Amino acid sequence: MPDPKTADVAAANSGAGEVRVAFDQAALAGWMEANVAGFAGPLTVEQFNGGQSNPTYRLSTPGANYVLRRKPPGPLLKGAHDVLREARVLTALGPTPVPVPPVYGVCDDDAVIGSAFYIMGMVEGRIFWDAAFTEVPREQRAAYYDAMNETIAALHSVDVDAVGLSDYGKPGNYFARQIGRWSKQYLEDELAGRNPDMDALVEWLPTAIPEGDEVSVVHGDFRCDNMIFHPTEPRVVAVLDWELSTLGHPLADFAYHAMMYRMPPDIVAGIGGSDPVALGLPTEAEFIAAYCRRTGREGIDNWDFYLAFNFFRLAAIFHGIKGRVLRGTATNAQAKERAEAFPRLAALAREAMEKCR
Repeated sequence: MPDPKTADVAAANSGAGEVRVAFDQAALAGWMEANVAGFAGPLTVEQFNGGQSNPTYRLSTPGANYVLRRKPPGPLLKGAHDVLREARVLTALGPTPVPVPPVYGVCDDDAVIGSAFYIMGMVEGRIFWDAAFTEVPREQRAAYYDAMNETIAALHSVDVDAVGLSDYGKPGNYFARQIGRWSKQYLEDELAGRNPDMDALVEWLPTAIPEGDEVSVVHGDFRCDNMIFHPTEPRVVAVLDWELSTLGHPLADFAYHAMMYRMPPDIVAGIGGSDPVALGLPTEAEFIAAYCRRTGREGIDNWDFYLAFNFFRLAAIFHGIKGRVLRGTATNAQAKERAEAFPRLAALAREAMEKCR
């Protein structure tokens, strides 16, 4: 799940305060003087609130503000908390139309502050936690949806070879690999228990994968609250939280984003159960059509398969959280709520599956 947002939120507190995971700030300042162009102290460090994955800090100087993302200190599982991977995709996407924060420096030397880290720019703007965008006037909300649509279409249009990301993940066979991975995790967690909807999906999904294959950079968690919008305009100025990004199928990524139309707002940012037209938003069909127009598609066959896959994937993640809650090893403050939401996500996945039959 996402980390603390690295934005300077307009008309609100930045969410940064006391440093909880400490490091040698003088050593960091020395490294930045040698490696970040234009850096000039003194340096003030605050840590963003929330999140436990990768500690994230606001770095303030008289002339500029930065964000530091680091691996947690101490032993880690192989491949976990790979902030250098995040820095790589941000750097690669910097010259493209995809809005990302600029990366100013990357350090793989644990000796500097105790773990690898990177420095990026502080992007000013707004983060919306409500997928209905009720904070803006009704007549403006459709423009915010269109901005998200334009941004994800731009991401999926990036030439992975041209930006040096051809080895950023395993190309091809994305659905089979993902379905196998999450099915295995679900079936092996006996303490969290079985669910009839999930059992049906485990059996059906491998048989229903659409023909053909595509590969693009996928974000993996593309939601309204993982974007920074311009302070006053309906425009995405930065996409955040790239820790789940990889090479994958663009329709999997887009359907995950479009799940907001069916997602209950108390689980993850969504408008499930609401009439988008009454809210001043495009319908699901209109949103899909806009993405197809931008990506050169005539349409998306088997649309509900992609939704079933994504609800299944998220349900499997929440099932794993349920297991950790039952074992007493869950550390996230929202773990209990996510565990309780698991059967609702499984039911939504089953509902999309039944529409395909």
